[in-house]
Amino acid sequence: MLVNMNVKEFLDKTASNEPVPGGGSIAALSGAISAALTEMVSNLTIGKKKYAEVEEEMKVIREKAEKYRTKFVEDIDKDSDAFNEVMKAFKLPKETDEEKQARKTTIQEATKKATLVPLEVGKDAFEIMTIIEKIVVKGNQNAVTDGAVAAMMARTAVLSALYNVKINLGSIKDEAFVEKVTKEVKELEEQVGKVEKHILSKVVL
Repeated sequence: MLVNMNVKEFLDKTASNEPVPGGGSIAALSGAISAALTEMVSNLTIGKKKYAEVEEEMKVIREKAEKYRTKFVEDIDKDSDAFNEVMKAFKLPKETDEEKQARKTTIQEATKKATLVPLEVGKDAFEIMTIIEKIVVKGNQNAVTDGAVAAMMARTAVLSALYNVKINLGSIKDEAFVEKVTKEVKELEEQVGKVEKHILSKVVL
């Protein structure tokens, strides 16, 4: 599993001539880093007299961020596994008409799955920006730049995940599926930059 590698091993594998881990897994990793930084800022706020009024809120944020981090970590392998399923589908036999049809159907279903995984990563990364704003505004101001980095990593996770969605959409024949996902992608792309800019505007140095 990719998540069991140390940082150097993971980067070495990413740098290799193997197709996984690729952009989708890196998007999930970016989301996990964003969540971890969010947890860190909340932890640096909890227990401080100066921030006693927001301590309970920070505890809730910490719990939410931990859940996001766990999910993003799982998505690192989930994305690579989905890509491998697509590659596996392309290797299916295609000698007879039946085999050709079965192969075509399997490729389409696998590609849909490989599209939905990064789409979910993008949605989750966008959602976490809501609690990131709270740690930037209310959290320990000595760690406010860590909150800013969390926001930037979340934005990176969203946009990089969506690029992986869009490249897969070009291979999917289900027009209704493509239309629905394309709409979701556009909405996220339009909003994420604005949200990031709003959060960073709250960073006082």
